[in-house]
Formats: sequence, C-alpha cells, structure tokens
Amino acid sequence: ARLKILRGLGKKGYVRLETNLGFLNLEIDCDLVPRAAENFLGLCAQGYYDGLLFHRVVPGAVAQSGDPNADGTGGDSLWGRPFPDEF
Repeated sequence: ARLKILRGLGKKGYVRLETNLGFLNLEIDCDLVPRAAENFLGLCAQGYYDGLLFHRVVPGAVAQSGDPNADGTGGDSLWGRPFPDEF
C-alpha cells in the first residue's frame, strides 16, 4: 500500500554526485521506482557511494558505479538484502 501511495505522489528525488571530472546532477523518479529510489537515496545519505569508482563506462551511453568491489558484482541494498525489480 505504501508503494502505491508513493507512485501516486509524482515526487522526485535529487542527488548531486561529485566526480573527479566535475558534478553530475541526477533526478530520481521516486514515483516510478519507489523501492529503487528509497534504496539509492538512503545509501547516498549514508555515504555508501563516497569514494567509489565508476567501474563501467560506455561513452555516450552509461556510467555505472555503486559497487564497492568495482568489479560489477554489486553491493548491499539499504536493507541488506536484494529487493524485487519494479519494471
């Protein structure tokens, strides 16, 4: 029920990442993916991503980070366990 309410709010979250190449401003669609948004924003607030590398960069397409091992195997969620996909 909580996630259904969140989806109806149309709320956005905002994060400003500081990289060695400058700042990256992100807008998070909390209404579309409330679990993923809560996870990402919560981990940001805890400093989880501080100092992590972008371990995968495809110019013009994607930059991937958030993996404490920097090898693409992933890390912990805010809740310490996996959570279901929302799409």
